[in-house]
Amino acid sequence: MAHTLGLTQPANIQHPKISFAAKEIDVAEWKGDILAVGVTEKDMSKDENSKFQNSILKKLDGLLGGMLAEVSSEEDFTGKAGKSMVLRLPSCGSKRVGLIGLGKTASYPASFQRLGEAVAAASKTAQANSVAIILASSEDLSNESKLSTASAIASGTVLGIYEDSRYKSEPRKPKLNSVDIIGLGTGPELEKKLKYAENVSSAIIFGRELVNSPANVLTPAALAAEASNIASLYSDVLSANILSAEQCKELKMGSYLGVAAASANPPHFIHLCYKPSSGPIKTKLALVGKGLTFDSGGYNIKTGAGCSIDIMKTDMGGSAAVLGAAKALGQIKPPGVEVHFIVASCENMISGTGMRPGDIITASNGKTIEVNNTDAEGRLTLADALVYACNQGVDKIVDLATLTGACIVALGPSIAGVFTPSDDLAKEVFEASEVSGEKFWRMPLEESYWESMKSGVADMVNTGGRQGGAITAALFLKQFVDEKVQWMHIDLAGPVWNDKKRVATGFGIATLVEWVLKNSS
Repeated sequence: MAHTLGLTQPANIQHPKISFAAKEIDVAEWKGDILAVGVTEKDMSKDENSKFQNSILKKLDGLLGGMLAEVSSEEDFTGKAGKSMVLRLPSCGSKRVGLIGLGKTASYPASFQRLGEAVAAASKTAQANSVAIILASSEDLSNESKLSTASAIASGTVLGIYEDSRYKSEPRKPKLNSVDIIGLGTGPELEKKLKYAENVSSAIIFGRELVNSPANVLTPAALAAEASNIASLYSDVLSANILSAEQCKELKMGSYLGVAAASANPPHFIHLCYKPSSGPIKTKLALVGKGLTFDSGGYNIKTGAGCSIDIMKTDMGGSAAVLGAAKALGQIKPPGVEVHFIVASCENMISGTGMRPGDIITASNGKTIEVNNTDAEGRLTLADALVYACNQGVDKIVDLATLTGACIVALGPSIAGVFTPSDDLAKEVFEASEVSGEKFWRMPLEESYWESMKSGVADMVNTGGRQGGAITAALFLKQFVDEKVQWMHIDLAGPVWNDKKRVATGFGIATLVEWVLKNSS
């Protein structure tokens, strides 16, 4: 990324690659910095003599002379989710033994991803190089569940250890470089699953870094350069076409160009295409991401408490999900599916050349829009992006956007809203989310609400009243999608950003990759 205003340049940090290995060994034989055991509340139950009943905990406690049972009782550690305890053992093969709480039960990928994250946190504290992870109870897991569990643990560890310090004067590097996953099997299928987790986690980190980057560094041109770089890295399956403002004008993208008009940084329309190097194409998909690298609100400028103008660099979170998915799929190379990755990237700024409230703009499908709020700009860029996606001859489109504050009010900070008229497409994406562990909730597309979007002088206005704002935004987008194409809109305004840690989450990437793979198979 080239530096611009403020002479800011992100440090080029080469994070050490974590080597994952699946092993079937006795926990007593493992040697390293931390042996971490994932435990449920049931695993922590003890007999009348205050001894563990779980076989693995019983063995470890025996090796430690009863210290594990004793300390867990003293610290009132019962295996609750989010709780952990770590013992330092200078005379043992493992320097430390940690118990990581999984809660009452652990059967979903999200639980095991949190286990990986907790192990990563413990390894940071201890400055550990090598870690082993085992579940106290894994005997009831099917072979398929063991594969997905190992993958979730690996993903959680990689994402948990990662810290974006590119913009700090003294960047930090984690030390963890080796993780053994014990007791979940071995063999090529498991190794393949761990490699998949590594690829997707790498893509999520890429997505996080895009969203974390400030608008003075990540301009529309810089975002386009990042997209082109992905295509160059995986040129056997990915190609890039970056359209200039002039080319967009030829395609009559008046809605998108209206938003971009005020900025000194010109717009860049990004189109990556994934095609497998061999074999027939069964399905054509499009992933469309909102790409506002900064949103001032325009003449309806963001003001007052809760306007979040200070984090409007995150308004390209949808594009980060789309480009992150492109990176992962470039590495995984699924057969039988063609995927178009589309981002209408620009800034929403204020100047004498900018779009005004009351202006009427014309989208590339000929529909006219009366702009009654310049801060409802994301949907204007998406309008032309969706028309462009339909023109690629795709069967299904998923668009992702940090579109409305209304969706955060409705679903809170960790759940994305899903809008689609297609039950089949909803089923596909929700099945993918069960694997990824990301949270989505289907919202209604209430057609009667379209009344509030009607204009007296144009085909529509770009925003309705405050009530049902996320729904009317989705209904607006629907006007730019061909009826023959299955379409879904995902409003990820909440989960794209972790407000407590003040960092991006990479939300959406894992689910998109899973969805594409389901269409591939």
